[in-house]
Amino acid sequence: MTQPESLASARLYLCTDARKRQGDFEDFIDAAFEGGVDIIQLRDKSIEAAEELELLAILRSVAERHGRLWAVNDRADIASVSGAPVFHVGQKDLPLTVARTFLPSPAAIGLSTHTPEQVNAAIAASTGDGGLDYFCVGPVWATPTKPGREAVGPDLVTYAAEAMKRADEATGGAVQLPWFAIGGIDLGNVEQVLAAGASRIVVVRAITEAGDPTAAAKALLEALDAAA
Repeated sequence: MTQPESLASARLYLCTDARKRQGDFEDFIDAAFEGGVDIIQLRDKSIEAAEELELLAILRSVAERHGRLWAVNDRADIASVSGAPVFHVGQKDLPLTVARTFLPSPAAIGLSTHTPEQVNAAIAASTGDGGLDYFCVGPVWATPTKPGREAVGPDLVTYAAEAMKRADEATGGAVQLPWFAIGGIDLGNVEQVLAAGASRIVVVRAITEAGDPTAAAKALLEALDAAA
């Protein structure tokens, strides 16, 4: 079994629900990893803790077989018990310093950001006690996976790219913080996101609703390669 790749090299991050309607969770995540997805996060508010742990055991097994990363959303206790290598929180979830106390030191923590101020705070947190390891910027476009969340548009993506450049220049390259654009991104608009300054993306429906998840992931990676 190969070791999971580093977060720093991850470019394509997938969030998926438990696939109850399709009944194909294991086959789906296997196909997504086969297509080149770097990280898969299980995000499903409709499942209880015991079921989530069962699904995470499957996710862990498949991810390790492919040498990829997997993530838990919101629940630090679940992340700790499951041994997740990546844990993601929102602005209203546990503070970073608190979340870190639940997790083993190698675990990476990510944070959602929706405003320039939150982007700035995330960059600052990467060198502070919170030890932030990555952040997401969005939702770039409105998405049914985040009902009621106002789209931020590509402008915030550009802001994040410029803010990271300023941090890099100010610290002589000391700030090494991966960040991802998220929200309504698919093959039809990914070039706009990349043109705005992103080099990493989080997707949901672009792969979860694809007839061929492997091919969908490969096509997104080809778009990322073309813009590199």
